[in-house]
Amino acid sequence: MDAVHGLYYLLMHAVFAATGTAASDPGLWALRLPSVAATALAASGVAAVAHHLTGPPPGGGSSRPGAPDRSGGPARPGRRAGPADRVAVSAGVAYALLPPVQMYAQEGRSYAFVAAAVVWATYLMLRERWVAYAAVLVLGCWLHEFAVLALPAHALAARRSRGWRLAAGAVVAALLPLALVSARQAQTQLGWLGRPSWQDWAAYGVLAATSLLLARGAARDLVRVALPLALVPPGLLLAVSLVHPWYVDRYVLYALAGLALLVGARLAAARGWWVWPLVGVLLVPVGFWSAWLRTPESRKDDARAVAAAVAELARPGDEVLFLPSRRREWLLSSPELYGSLSDLALSRTPAASRSLQGVERTPEQIRAALLDPAVDRVVALLDPAGQPLDGYPAEAVKRQTLVSHFDLCSVMDVRGARVALFARPGGCP
Repeated sequence: MDAVHGLYYLLMHAVFAATGTAASDPGLWALRLPSVAATALAASGVAAVAHHLTGPPPGGGSSRPGAPDRSGGPARPGRRAGPADRVAVSAGVAYALLPPVQMYAQEGRSYAFVAAAVVWATYLMLRERWVAYAAVLVLGCWLHEFAVLALPAHALAARRSRGWRLAAGAVVAALLPLALVSARQAQTQLGWLGRPSWQDWAAYGVLAATSLLLARGAARDLVRVALPLALVPPGLLLAVSLVHPWYVDRYVLYALAGLALLVGARLAAARGWWVWPLVGVLLVPVGFWSAWLRTPESRKDDARAVAAAVAELARPGDEVLFLPSRRREWLLSSPELYGSLSDLALSRTPAASRSLQGVERTPEQIRAALLDPAVDRVVALLDPAGQPLDGYPAEAVKRQTLVSHFDLCSVMDVRGARVALFARPGGCP
């Protein structure tokens, strides 16, 4: 059901194998460190693109026929940093500081890898290394197929180059097998999405206004690359989502590389004593946001807190019930705790059913299992108060049977969840 992320999952299997991560070990370092490394790679790629667009080519001289000569080039001992160096460092640091970039640098997901692939493909496009460009962008597209939206942005920067057209055709052809498979899974994977909200459009408006403002007075070649990269992929995905709701900002995280290029150019060109105090003031909210991103409160739920609450309430052998069933994910990452409980509604485990969360019993079987006289206590994992109740028959049976045949002993509220203990009448501790 998850083919669009298949290559990333395969890579992570290799990472876990290389690090010796056992099935009983959550392996958070092994899970997250690749995203950190990919973000660092993307930031260095942003710097490389900025340097190429604002400095001379290797060997000196102008970047292209008719372009003015510019000082720059990689810093060497005894040579002061040139304008291109300042733009490169500023752009790379700006990318790394952007809060959405920091968020997906922390998470065990593919988006940091996709951003790194798109950024370095952009660099290879500028160097006209078309085979390498196609290979790197295909890798990005197979990590997440919406990386293909970088192609229209690159089309504006490549100026109808024949080499680019051939490379772009190769990228689309290589992506087709994944696109055909994932298209059959679109309802499962994207069916939860609605059309873009006004917040999505407002965020895009802020991005567009900021990018256009920063582009004023920046080097023409840099603007030709950065502005389409910042605006075209999210703009296209928003437009498509008016018909097929597919928009999530992380799907086009790599667009922030275009914004970082423009920020770097403006910072490097800024003059006056007031510039750096202003930058310091702007960094204050970024710092608070960055610190907040590293807390459980920045996430919709906290699986480790849920597991701790279950460990506090439950006794070995107690029944556990997930309302709704998709909340089984809260305990699957704590296999020692989960294994000490009896999953009352589960028919086939995730491994046996080759699924992410297993297969549950029918509503009649769940009701019969709950009414079994041997069942004295049930630990129920529920959504937070105020969440809409799932209307599926099995979920309704769980709720109705618990309310009619058990007493509610206690409820613990944790981040994004509730953990409740039910017992037979008179059996609460």
